[in-house]
Amino acid sequence: MPSVSQVFEIPGYYYFDAGNDFSGSKGDFAYKIINGERFRAIAWHGRLCSMKAEIEHEADFERTPDGFAALVKWLEDTYSK
Repeated sequence: MPSVSQVFEIPGYYYFDAGNDFSGSKGDFAYKIINGERFRAIAWHGRLCSMKAEIEHEADFERTPDGFAALVKWLEDTYSK
């Protein structure tokens, strides 16, 4: 399955449209995409799971293909900082 990100291995919109959550990491940067009425993206540094980690960044996005594209860009930008 090709990734929609230049930085992370994130599946396409239809994976999330089916109601799935997704988490991943690159180096010490970890993130989770949570499905709901809107997409919620959270990010932190370290190897702890999202339930135990101190969340450093979070943002909500429309649950649409455009909202998903904005979420991926937000993750890439957050990682780059």
